[in-house]
Amino acid sequence: MVNPAPGQASAGVAGHAAHPALQHHFDTLEQQKESSSLGMWMFLVTEVLFFGGLFATYVLYRLRFPGVFAEASHHLNVPMGAVNTAVLICSSLTMALAIYAAQVNKKKAIVPWLVATIALGATFLVVKAFEYKEKFTHHLVPGPNFDLSQFTPDHARPAEMFFSLYFVMTGVHALHMIIGIGLLSWLVVQSRKGRYDSTYYNPLEMSGLYWHFVDIVWIFLFPLLYLLGYHAR
Repeated sequence: MVNPAPGQASAGVAGHAAHPALQHHFDTLEQQKESSSLGMWMFLVTEVLFFGGLFATYVLYRLRFPGVFAEASHHLNVPMGAVNTAVLICSSLTMALAIYAAQVNKKKAIVPWLVATIALGATFLVVKAFEYKEKFTHHLVPGPNFDLSQFTPDHARPAEMFFSLYFVMTGVHALHMIIGIGLLSWLVVQSRKGRYDSTYYNPLEMSGLYWHFVDIVWIFLFPLLYLLGYHAR
């Protein structure tokens, strides 16, 4: 085992003493940030693969039953979906502004922007809950209570498949939103303690990457589920 040179040892001790956020297994904050970024991007790659499988399944069934899927999509509430799309785009902006506030040392502005992002995320979930309630009311939830009479006999089962994919894809996305809100709530607590500034804002940036990814997934879900076939309504 090679012992570090006296100068290197001193530099390491000084580096760890330089910032309280620096973990013991990293030499510098920059190294710690690069490691966190790599881990987050690897995680997002697995998320892309996961959602990619759902999207591929949807595309295959839509190619097999194009008319049925277009007809079934007519039962979705496009205005609600459009509102949620606007809400998530705004939430990406507020998340970016929270990170920017830390980068320019406006520490008091971090919490308000994070709270605004949480509020927009919660708004998305509330709108989605009303949309789900609408589907339960109209008996469009796959299962024994699914109302097959709303479709022609040869369209009923493929239409049920459409709604199965709809609930799975939007439900998993909503779960990711809930996790994101939890992460942001933790960041609010830490930001109130003054943990983040221009020298250290890595947790904000990594959580921002996750939040933007969830928003991008919805940007694909909205046209695929709601808008394809909208012209035929």
